[in-house]
Amino acid sequence: MTPWPKDVGIIAIEAVYPSQYVDQTELEKFDGVSAGKYTVGLGQSKMAFCTDREDINSLCLTAVSNLLKRHNIKPTEVGHLSVGTETVIDKSKSVKTVLMQLFEESGNTDMEGVDLKNACYGGTAALFNALNWVESSAWDGRYALVVTGDIAVYPKGGARPTGGAGAVALLVGADAPLAFDRGVRSSHMRHTYDFYKPNPKSEYPAVDGQLSVKCYLSALDTCYQLYCTKVEKVFQLKKASLSFLDAVLFHSPYTKLVRKSLARIYLNDFVRQTVEERPAGLEKFSDIKLEETYFDRDVEKAFLEASSEAFKNKTEKSLWIANQVGNMYTSSLYSGLVSYLINRPLKELAGQRIGLFSFGSGLASSMFSLTVSKDCSEGSPLHKLVSTLSYVAPMLEERTAVSPQDYSEVSSYLKMFAIKFIISSH
Repeated sequence: MTPWPKDVGIIAIEAVYPSQYVDQTELEKFDGVSAGKYTVGLGQSKMAFCTDREDINSLCLTAVSNLLKRHNIKPTEVGHLSVGTETVIDKSKSVKTVLMQLFEESGNTDMEGVDLKNACYGGTAALFNALNWVESSAWDGRYALVVTGDIAVYPKGGARPTGGAGAVALLVGADAPLAFDRGVRSSHMRHTYDFYKPNPKSEYPAVDGQLSVKCYLSALDTCYQLYCTKVEKVFQLKKASLSFLDAVLFHSPYTKLVRKSLARIYLNDFVRQTVEERPAGLEKFSDIKLEETYFDRDVEKAFLEASSEAFKNKTEKSLWIANQVGNMYTSSLYSGLVSYLINRPLKELAGQRIGLFSFGSGLASSMFSLTVSKDCSEGSPLHKLVSTLSYVAPMLEERTAVSPQDYSEVSSYLKMFAIKFIISSH
């Protein structure tokens, strides 16, 4: 029997974001809301958006093209390509088939994979497919490519500042510097209507904000507990906890929810601990039940404070792009990985175990982890992966700021164009 390939995971990453943004402080003034509602309440500074010169196809084409060129990957070296997106241009034709243009000249049409869709979870589903392919009997030794990308837009109102756009491409293969831990992936799937897009004539979703937060946090509870159970079995630990992970990254609709999510993991650990193991100062929460705490302000405040050091060390560095770009749906979690990698010294990254929580409304969710290579020497795969991401910060710094008024006009034009296009195509 052929053994599994060793250290299957991420070999290279490419990130692409629109060249213009709207400042959230200016958007607060334009929308007539209280100062800090978007910047402090949601934790967002800037929001990227697309004009009529960009769409999901162009974002993903750029991400894949840049990855192949930047890492000197021959088109014939790719044997699997999956796309995770919920941004629909055509209800039948996949983005993946559009990306095949990049492989035409090489003659490589032998490439498994298509688009996967479920709100913000599609990118993780595509990643799991790629990992499974590399570890299967179908693997022929070539790389797998995963593309995650979306354009998140909302009508004027409370949800609009949680928009954004971006695409992230991941090159997956064996002997990777970011190797996924085997046997510990946990998932939680349910039928809910917290966020969905029922109107084919509108790109805007129907959103129940409070329900969506509850779905997100309850899914995190379940996935984290299952993850801990599997970690205890695979790694032969008496009790797994937050201390098992050097970093924890989350899907980020807005950064404030991620801050609450890390506190939620701290709360999960507290519930699983014995009285003797629990930290001092939280005694009044001894009989707490997780399902009764989703909107309990006292619990939230107490565990935000108790987990502040853990957040600073394990999660905060992953939120820089989310703060500067906004919600990117399927690529949000993987932009968080990019943020973490470029904002940590390489010597600190080496050997770390990074946990990731993926969530898509409707709902689909998973928690999994990867282990960073210990070899960070110059020229090593890890050094190459991280150093190649040096373009990300300049790319974001060189963007053009657009006034909220102009942004609003662009959004109105694109909405009208999308409706006309849908009607004319039928």
